Amino acid sequence: MSNFRFIDLFAGAGGLSEGFIKAGFEPVAHVEIDEAACFTLRTRSVYHYLKSVNKYDTYIRYLKGEISRKELYSSVPSEVLDSIINLPIGADHNPIIHRTIEKQLKGQSVDLIIGGPPCQAYSLVGRARSQNGMKGDHRNYLYVHYAKFLEKYRPKLFVFENVLGLKSAGNGVYLENMKKLFLKKGYHMRIFNVEANSFNVLQNRKRIIIIGWQDNLQYDLPDLEEIDTNTGHKVKAVFSDLPKIQAGEDTGKYLKYRSKINDYLNESCIRNGIDVLTQHTARPHSKQDKEIYKIAVGKWNEKKERLNYNDLPERLKTHQNRHSFYDRFKIVAADEPYSQTVVAHIAKDGHYYIHPDIEQNRSITVREAARLQSFPDDYYFEGVKEGMSRTPAFKQIGNAVPPLMAFEIAKRIKETLCQKRK
Repeated sequence: MSNFRFIDLFAGAGGLSEGFIKAGFEPVAHVEIDEAACFTLRTRSVYHYLKSVNKYDTYIRYLKGEISRKELYSSVPSEVLDSIINLPIGADHNPIIHRTIEKQLKGQSVDLIIGGPPCQAYSLVGRARSQNGMKGDHRNYLYVHYAKFLEKYRPKLFVFENVLGLKSAGNGVYLENMKKLFLKKGYHMRIFNVEANSFNVLQNRKRIIIIGWQDNLQYDLPDLEEIDTNTGHKVKAVFSDLPKIQAGEDTGKYLKYRSKINDYLNESCIRNGIDVLTQHTARPHSKQDKEIYKIAVGKWNEKKERLNYNDLPERLKTHQNRHSFYDRFKIVAADEPYSQTVVAHIAKDGHYYIHPDIEQNRSITVREAARLQSFPDDYYFEGVKEGMSRTPAFKQIGNAVPPLMAFEIAKRIKETLCQKRK
């Protein structure tokens, strides 16, 4: 019996897809507009292929810098790379996307469509930063194209992930129109509020998951809001085995771990047998920022208090806005059960993600951010140019669905689909 097949729309760096692949689903295609994210998806697809044919050592050679990205890609059949479609979803490009997907399908059907349109148009922060509250933004209507894919491929189920703000965007009009459109296409839907921390992701990340199903099928849907696989670890478990580094330090392409695996990293499969640590390089910081970082960490260590920007010495206050974003400098507290939400803004600066070790005195690295999102350590985040990956990597990680959360959801979706295979 073949695996259930899925298409990932608005795939990003592949966090949602990674969870479904781990649960035994077979990806047909990933569709993503961002070029750097598509390179990440290609590299991960190559990883999965090489592992399936017992050539994992080729991938390790790439992580160590022994072979180039071009050489890595040349080690797999072309269809592995062709499954990553770097095009915007919309009327202009959908015909090309469909032709590529149909070539990948080889006459087989699609069991599942996953993914969610970019969240900026629905998020509260995105609307607050927009002069017109995101009115007229084309991303408000990308769900219309999602519905067209449902109509064309007729999957049994779909899984749609987005921010909580989708419920209130346009005073609820977008969500209501989405329900009506999906129903018109032949799909009922149910909305779940989920928290990543309930899935053993050591991060405060609230999202909605919509499960949709064909109106002519009857499924006993899982209640995603009842899932709680949290094992009670603290954020320090994410950092404890990583080498201590300084801001701006050139550590090379890869490092070795400084200690053995801990229980959390083992349970979550973040450190999944690999002994090659990549993307653990800290961005450089100014002398002023590092002084502020020490104040923030010291305040937490001594009093368990967060830094208020207005409490800084005047010589360290350079921002004119003193009435909002007063918590713009924030440490990732090691002794808390979860960190603050990792968002794409981490690509701009690391002020909101200060490492808890005052001696290292820096913001977190790409690898540390990826771990907070529960990405395994052998997941490599690419840039458009090989080796130019920190900024696009941070952006991809901040926009991603935590793979560990995706895996727990995928397991239950698989059980649901199996109801019709008995």
